[in-house]
Amino acid sequence: MSRSVTFFPLAAISISLVALAWPWLFMDFQSAVIPLLGVIMFAMGATLSANDFRQVLVRPRPVIAGLLLQYTLMPLIAWLLAIALQLPVPIMAGLVMVGACPGGTASNVICYLAGGNVALSITMTTLSTFLAVLLTPALAWLYLGERIPVPVADMMQTIFMIIILPVSLGVFINHYFGRSCARVKQYLPMVSMAAIVIIIGIIMAMNQAVMRTVFPAVLVAVMLHNLLGLGLGYALARFAGFDSTTCRTLAIEVGMQNSGLGVALSGKYFSALAALPGALFSIWHNISGAMLAGYWSNSAIKKI
Repeated sequence: MSRSVTFFPLAAISISLVALAWPWLFMDFQSAVIPLLGVIMFAMGATLSANDFRQVLVRPRPVIAGLLLQYTLMPLIAWLLAIALQLPVPIMAGLVMVGACPGGTASNVICYLAGGNVALSITMTTLSTFLAVLLTPALAWLYLGERIPVPVADMMQTIFMIIILPVSLGVFINHYFGRSCARVKQYLPMVSMAAIVIIIGIIMAMNQAVMRTVFPAVLVAVMLHNLLGLGLGYALARFAGFDSTTCRTLAIEVGMQNSGLGVALSGKYFSALAALPGALFSIWHNISGAMLAGYWSNSAIKKI
């Protein structure tokens, strides 16, 4: 799992370069983005069990605090950055969609490497994913409704179909057939990584013509979005009185988003350009997360 954190950004950057050089290789696969996201969500569900939800009953305060921080900070930061950097409306829409999405599954690996509370991380990722059916479209409408039409009802239906159903199916299979599928489950992280890498390639190919003009601004916005989420997530968790392990966990959960969902929704309901922030976020948040995990793990070793 730790190797995938290092390998993923390299694979994503490599496929991005290939897509920009030879976009025709990917252009015929635009319709595959949503099915691929469904594969990722199924893989996530297949790693979960009923025990992962017990953290809410055992320690509800950090779970609630983390969910509040994630669904308030990240869309607000995205909106403010888009205004401050005077981003085009499609880019603003894509950035806000990333901010309005639930936590990403990569956060669980980063949390483990950073010495955080993995059980809390998994619980937050799972709950934020289920809450996304209502909160992601609602937040998109709140921040974007005055600038661009936001089909809230259609978005809810899409999120239900590409997240809730695959995740629920994965949980069901893991609960009833987990032991017999143990060998298959060990390959699911690699399957998920391959799926998101392909999605990134498709989005990069679709935006190849405008990359020179929009890439610098989008990259700056994505990096600031992620870094401010990580920093403010930690600072506000510390202000709330949580211990350092919990603060690390909340920071990672707040700052690392399910950018694949942002890509799928932005591309389906807005434009290919709107999907670009999510694609870049997928690459960058794994790089920043791995660096942060390395720093925190080294700090923990020094204290021993």
